[in-house]
Amino acid sequence: MFIGEYIHSVDDKKRLSVPAKFRKDLGKKAIITLGLNKCLSIYPPKGWKEFAEKLSKLSMGKSEDRGFSRTMLSGAFEVEIDAIGRIVIPDALKEYASLKEKVVLTGAYDRVEVWDDVAWKAYKAQMVADADRMAEELGARGVNH
Repeated sequence: MFIGEYIHSVDDKKRLSVPAKFRKDLGKKAIITLGLNKCLSIYPPKGWKEFAEKLSKLSMGKSEDRGFSRTMLSGAFEVEIDAIGRIVIPDALKEYASLKEKVVLTGAYDRVEVWDDVAWKAYKAQMVADADRMAEELGARGVNH
């Protein structure tokens, strides 16, 4: 399970150091792809396989299902985690998430998310501002804190 928040930097060769706590569960290879809200998602191979299998069950007859599946699968790249714990972020993904030098890696249960530092702060501030309303809504669905 991936949890926590870590601030790191992307170097001029597009390398990103993955926190040791995340590397333990990712292993030597990972899948990095487009995430929601303009972040990136990093999955361990097993977790990616499970997600991809769910995508494969979407209806190809529905435009939204087909588009989402295509976007997620075509935007995915297998990356190796080097001896000192770094991955190289593909250009297309770096551009998609508007990653600059400073990034935030967040645990999201089954995956790691990579956010531009400014985008993460704005997103998190919005979520904190809406916390009471969201807690009430989630409580009504049986998710209590």
